[in-house]
Order: sequence, then C-alpha cells, then structure tokens
Amino acid sequence: MTSVTGPRPQRSSALTQFILAPNPGPMSLDGTNSYLLGAPDHSSLVIVDPGPLDETHLNALASAGVVELILVTHRHADHTAGAGRLHALTGAPVRAADPDHCHGGGEPLVRGEVIHAAGVEIAVLATPGHTSDSVCFHLPADGHNGSVLTGDTVLGRGTTVLDYPDGTLGDYLASLDRLEALGPATVLPAHGPVLPSLAAIVRDYRTHRQERLAQIRAALDRLGQNAAVGEVADAVYSDVGPSVRRAAELSVAAQLDYLRGGGIANRPGPAETVG
Repeated sequence: MTSVTGPRPQRSSALTQFILAPNPGPMSLDGTNSYLLGAPDHSSLVIVDPGPLDETHLNALASAGVVELILVTHRHADHTAGAGRLHALTGAPVRAADPDHCHGGGEPLVRGEVIHAAGVEIAVLATPGHTSDSVCFHLPADGHNGSVLTGDTVLGRGTTVLDYPDGTLGDYLASLDRLEALGPATVLPAHGPVLPSLAAIVRDYRTHRQERLAQIRAALDRLGQNAAVGEVADAVYSDVGPSVRRAAELSVAAQLDYLRGGGIANRPGPAETVG
C-alpha cells in the first residue's frame, strides 16, 4: 500500500484492515469501521462503508492504495455520507443494495452474487432486519474460517437496533439463521471490535431477542394487549438513558409488530437485487 494521509489502517484479518471514522456516539459506538479489503499480492483495494463525510477520514481511505471498488452495507448516513466524496477522490464506483447510494456507474448489489476485486472473493448476502437493504459480505478465503463484514446486522458490542418499520424482527431472525450457517467465521462489524465465531455470536443474539420477546409478552400481560409503544418501553427498557430512548422504542415497535402478527415484513421480496 502507498503512504497514508491521516489515520493509518489497522489490521483486522488476513485480507482486511480498517480505519475508524471520527464519529463516535450512542448508536455508532467508537465510530464507523471503514474496511479496506485486498490480497497481499494486489495493490488495489475495496473499501467497505466509507463512513461520514469527513475529509480527513476519506483522504486516509483514498491514500491507502488504488481503490478499485466501494461497497456499502446499508443506507444509514454513518456508512454512506462519505461515499460520493470517496468516489470523487478515487474514481471508484460505489455499489449498494439501494440504488440511491450507488455512484459512478456502480450497479445495485445482487442477492447471492460473488464479486472478485482486489484479489478477494466477496459473496453478497442479503440480511434485512436492521434495515430492509442491509447486506453482509462473506470473505470465504479470509483465514481458516473466513470472515464476514456484518455492517450493523451484528455489532462488535451490544445488540442491533431494528429501524422499524423499514427493518423488521421477522426479517432479522431469518437473517440470523442465514449468518449462523457460515459457522465460526470471524466477525468484522461496522461498529465495535472484531469478534470470533459468527455462529456463536448469532446464537447469543437470537437468545437475547427471545428474552426480550418474553419481556414484551409479560409487559403486555400486565398493561393490556393494546398497550402503546411508549408504555411497553417504559416497562421493558426502564434502565436506558435519553440518548438511546428512541432506539428502545423502535425495538419495542418491531417486537410488537412481530408478536401481533407482522412477522416478516409484508412487502414484495426482491427477485434478484437485495435492495
């Protein structure tokens, strides 16, 4: 790689490095991990999740090597706001499930497609739930067990917020099943530290969701089956602070929808694209 302007990449796996964006917060933890993918014998790179529109951060990404392709895990601004600027800096196309976040002639990501770039095989997995357009990127040759860039579907710390009604619990649970099938792959989350064994983390996530559902059911038994989101949040998430109150209410809304029969979102499923 060439010399880097600004923060230097940190090694996260055999085929990946990352630069932490300067956007810490209650929802982004330490900030967004912008990943740089590339085989050791290749000079080009793939960037995953450019992060915020921060010139120092984007220049560091652009200076790390010849950027061949830019990929986005989902539409939220802490992942996409810098994508257009990074395209301008590098000339690399930006591909995302949502066409609104594609730039420079980049085509929308396709469910199940395999991308070969920078000497790396990247399989696109549709993993809706956090948002309807969420995808993960599986790198089967990244170390002994491979790795998965999980975006916000699986975090390095804490649990994922479902951006209801765009993200639904039914979709999310199905996505967890899909990820668990990848076994002990290394988890490369968009926020928080790298984790071992995707399958083990997913099982913990599923257990947590089931425990929350049990708490929601108990709250409804006390408050009445038609209790409002705010009432249920007061009962189940009484320990959360104001900075994450909205996230708690979104989670409650998603769980109530699931329990009241919403399940997997009642919207047309993509035939080929994951957007």
